[in-house]
Amino acid sequence: MIFFDSSALLPLFIQDKDSSKMKKIVRGDPSVAIWWGSTIECLSAFARLRRERIIDSNVEQKIRGRLLDVRRHWTEIQPGDELKAVAHQLLLLHTFPAADSLQLAAALLWADKLPSGHQFVSLDTKLLEAARKEGFIVAP
Repeated sequence: MIFFDSSALLPLFIQDKDSSKMKKIVRGDPSVAIWWGSTIECLSAFARLRRERIIDSNVEQKIRGRLLDVRRHWTEIQPGDELKAVAHQLLLLHTFPAADSLQLAAALLWADKLPSGHQFVSLDTKLLEAARKEGFIVAP
């Protein structure tokens, strides 16, 4: 199982320069874990792309449907007091936004706070560096 942050999920639905890398990672291990907010972040990105006329409403509806369908097969780390506590600690240690602390906290809970040997996938360099410092194997 591999933890994907939102930035790594988007190329699975919107074709870009990172799509083939992300799809290859998923093909290697289709058991994906995500933070509960990742779906919302992806839906927000899809809507932004429509508003910016990069995709049309038909494409947006199609990829929204695919995301909501595929997500049923993923492990979704839910919010709770432990997630908040871990996120608070991460904000003291790393320089990144609150949402990134929640992403990394979710990954740590998914890994039972033992990240060694677990893979964390992101396209955000700051978040990847923080995940590496926490002990995750990072990709790409």
